[in-house]
Amino acid sequence: MKSDFMTFNLSQILSTTMVLFAIIDILGAIPVVIELRRKAGHIESEKASLVATGLMILFLFVGESLLKVIGLDVESFAIAGSFVIFFIAMEMVLGLTIFKEEAPETVSIVPLAFPLIAGAGTMTTLLSLKTEYHTQNILVGIILNMLFVYFVLKNTNRLEKLFGKSGLNILRKAFGVILLAIAVKLFRNNTGL
Repeated sequence: MKSDFMTFNLSQILSTTMVLFAIIDILGAIPVVIELRRKAGHIESEKASLVATGLMILFLFVGESLLKVIGLDVESFAIAGSFVIFFIAMEMVLGLTIFKEEAPETVSIVPLAFPLIAGAGTMTTLLSLKTEYHTQNILVGIILNMLFVYFVLKNTNRLEKLFGKSGLNILRKAFGVILLAIAVKLFRNNTGL
C-alpha cells in the first residue's frame, strides 16, 4: 500500500473523483430522489450529504481494520469490489435491475444517504481505490463528490428539467461504460492477470 504522507496529486484526485462520481451516480439517481421526495414530502439535503460523507470517510479509514477482524485482505475485497462495480455498471449500461432496493418512510438517511449515496458499491470502491491511490487524494475526491451531491439534492427538479429524461439516460450509460473499465482495471491489478 502507498504511503499516506505524500503530496496531493491532481491526477489521482481527478481519477478518484471520476470513479466516485460514476459509482455514486447522483445524476442517474435524480428520478429516484424525486420519487423519494414525492413520497416523504421533503428531503433534508444537508443531513443526507453530511451522513453519507461521514460514512464514506469512516469506512475509508476503518474499513481495512474491519476486514482484518473478519480475516480478509484489501486485495480480496478489491477483487470482490470489482465484481460489484461490474454489475452496477451493467445495470447502468443495459438498464437492468440486478440490485433491489426498498424505499422506507424516512428517506434522508435511509435509503438516500445509505445505501443510495454511500452504499455497498461506494464502500467497496473506496477500499479498492485505497490499493491504487493515496488516502488524502481519495479524501479530496470524496469531498468534491459530496459537494456535488449536495448541489444535486438541492436542485433536483431544476436538473431534471435541464437534462430531460434522455439526457439523464445518456449520462448514466456513459458513466456505466467508465465503471466497466474501472472494474476490469481493479480486477487485473489485484489478481495480477
